[in-house]
Amino acid sequence: MKIKVLIVDDSALIRSVMSEIVNSQPDMEVVGVAPDPLVARELIKQTNPDVLTLDVEMPKMDGLDFLEKLMRLRPMPVLMVSSLTERGSEITMRALELGAVDFVTKPKISIQTGMRDYTDMIADKIRAASKARIRARTLPVAGEAAAAPLPALRNPLTSSEKLIIVGASTGGTEAIREFLMQMPSDCPGILITQHMPEGFTRSFARRLDSLCKISVQEAAGGERVLPGHAYIAPGHSHLTLTRSGANYMTKIDQGEPVNRHRPSVDVLFRSAAQAAGKNAVGVILTGMGKDGAAGMLEMKEAGAYNFAQDEASCVVFGMPREAIAMGGAHEVGALTALPGMVLGYLAKYGMRALRV
Repeated sequence: MKIKVLIVDDSALIRSVMSEIVNSQPDMEVVGVAPDPLVARELIKQTNPDVLTLDVEMPKMDGLDFLEKLMRLRPMPVLMVSSLTERGSEITMRALELGAVDFVTKPKISIQTGMRDYTDMIADKIRAASKARIRARTLPVAGEAAAAPLPALRNPLTSSEKLIIVGASTGGTEAIREFLMQMPSDCPGILITQHMPEGFTRSFARRLDSLCKISVQEAAGGERVLPGHAYIAPGHSHLTLTRSGANYMTKIDQGEPVNRHRPSVDVLFRSAAQAAGKNAVGVILTGMGKDGAAGMLEMKEAGAYNFAQDEASCVVFGMPREAIAMGGAHEVGALTALPGMVLGYLAKYGMRALRV
């Protein structure tokens, strides 16, 4: 059975190019195109698509309004199509909160040529979306029901010596939000790689900083890693952990993509294995593919303790599944439980933390 895709975009060119990309794949087909959400609403009833691609900014009905109603009344996998602008990135962050599985960006220069260059990525994201676990949204803003931060660790040694290293992809923006919102203000420093294009990580970090008790920022490179702070890999560069004397530091570089990604989770995890060893705690969350699995195993071999999100709570179980299969994860848990599991481990073993 082919994946049935409905394309919703006010641009006839985008509809045409997206249709060409989808129909060029042997395992998927376009079952309808719509210039606005009103037409899309009828086509959803007629075609019962497996995946909807949705422009974030459209006439007649705002894409976000349509998405909010759709996820409340007829939840289905939605892949947002966004412009590479600050406004586009902020709207896309909101769309992910409302339940969109993932997003792709329109190229800045030649739409037709650029979209064709993206064929493999778009096809992969549609495949991942078709397998995603979709839940009905009961709140207009996801953060409103978030759990309160967990109690403080109250152990300066744990907070300053240990580090939490996080990797995620498809579904990860919301998983990271849920994870960080439970972190107390004295938690160890956190380094995060989320697969996301340039520009979007800044909006993502800003949004998290406004919601969390800890400080969240896009890593610029050269920052000292501090307790109560999280550093997110910028969309254009790998994020790595280094040491400078007694301090942990961030470093960013634009080396070649790893596992087709820059930033790559494997790159971050491997650097944590080398720089922090047993003082690192690894966390791998929802995501498509296998990025992070090999790096997590290296962390384990270097003495780190690692956690993976369980299948039931993942949007896409690819990355955690690969990490578990390779033997890199010590414990597996639901997304809601992971913050407590991580902090419980740190509270129990933090006094044993030693400089490496």
